Amino acid sequence: MPEQLALENTHPRTIMHNLRDVITERLQPLLNDQPFALLDFPDHSNVGDSAIWLGETQFFGDHAKPPAYVSKLKTHDSLQMEQAIGDGTIFLHGGGNFGTIWKSHQDFRLELLSRFPGQRIVQLPQSIYFDNYEAVDETARAIEKHGSFTLLVRDQRSLEFSRCHFQCEAVLCPDMALYMEPLERQTPVHDFYYLMRTDFERSVRGKANHPGHAFESGDWLTEDKLQMRMSSATSKLMDFGHSPNAARALKYDRLANTRLKRGVALLSSGRVVVTDRLHGHIMSTLLGIPHVALDNSYGKLQNFIQAWTSDIGFLRTADTLEEAQSLAEELLS
Repeated sequence: MPEQLALENTHPRTIMHNLRDVITERLQPLLNDQPFALLDFPDHSNVGDSAIWLGETQFFGDHAKPPAYVSKLKTHDSLQMEQAIGDGTIFLHGGGNFGTIWKSHQDFRLELLSRFPGQRIVQLPQSIYFDNYEAVDETARAIEKHGSFTLLVRDQRSLEFSRCHFQCEAVLCPDMALYMEPLERQTPVHDFYYLMRTDFERSVRGKANHPGHAFESGDWLTEDKLQMRMSSATSKLMDFGHSPNAARALKYDRLANTRLKRGVALLSSGRVVVTDRLHGHIMSTLLGIPHVALDNSYGKLQNFIQAWTSDIGFLRTADTLEEAQSLAEELLS
């Protein structure tokens, strides 16, 4: 199968179905009957990472046993993992943290490569970005010394970069959030909803202006802490009697689902969405919402769209906020 997905039928549901098939094709050869781990649960408010986690767990639920060990960064225990999976595969949560932007995740990745040489580690689909060659060299040395690392990437540029710099198997694969089923759209209350980054991947400045239209803007990094504490407390009650790992996995899935629902509500509030978040685009696609995609600071959205979703009929891409506003109004009409 070509590394760029060719589709004869570009109906959105068909595209989503085919992307799920690509994920299955690329990941199934990496599965076996041994116990395995799924690490780096995204226990933070960014809805996109929760969508990725839910796609990952859905995939493993369809094609393998549940992971024998799951963990998040702050409470990971390598000794417990070794007891649970032996020399089984270590899968690392996908996303956009391979490189120098999100240091704690990269440090964790390098630590695992150092601690478990020769044991298969699979990095689920990532976008790659480094801002200095020293960090590239450090990662390259760690991968070479480890000797059994597989790197899945979400776009062609990341694929070319990894094949140039890293001595490992590199595979182009869609983002794991696309393995989720299509999402149910809620009733919109605004003409436009702008989901715009407020962190240091932000590249677009300024405020939207749509005279005569109802619109709202925000980011999805703020969550109701009381609601999340209640979700955790509910997990403790519901998971009584499960093994520690099973209870932890169920808790993670509930937290991720709570965050996903918040993201669905935000995106659904607009008849048209404008976003510079990759999972604003992916979730709008799964919800069937017309939307305009702007890029982040290092080209993550455009690279991903070129690889997988450029044929979505209700997607437009823009280089500036002013262009996005104009395209959004065209989509609304």
